[in-house]
Amino acid sequence: MPTYEYVCDECGADHEIVQAMTDPTLTVCPTCGKPGLRKVFTNVGVVFKGSGFYRTDSRAKADSGAPAKPTPAKSDAPSTSPKTPETKKTDTKPKKDTKTT
Repeated sequence: MPTYEYVCDECGADHEIVQAMTDPTLTVCPTCGKPGLRKVFTNVGVVFKGSGFYRTDSRAKADSGAPAKPTPAKSDAPSTSPKTPETKKTDTKPKKDTKTT
């Protein structure tokens, strides 16, 4: 059950009262007994930590509305896929005759 903060306009007393959300709002101060009690509304202290809470964390680059696909992690281990043989470039210019007569 949530805790609600009340303040009395008559005597200035602060109260934190645990109530169900369906319970009626209190109007009579438990300290002075006068009908001047009101609920105090403050900012909610919620902090989201970690990844996935920003718009860019779960969207694709094109902003298509679909979640981004996870990318596989790169490893430092050598690849086990077969390598293609490298081809050497051949010289396309004809060689000059270096004979001296």
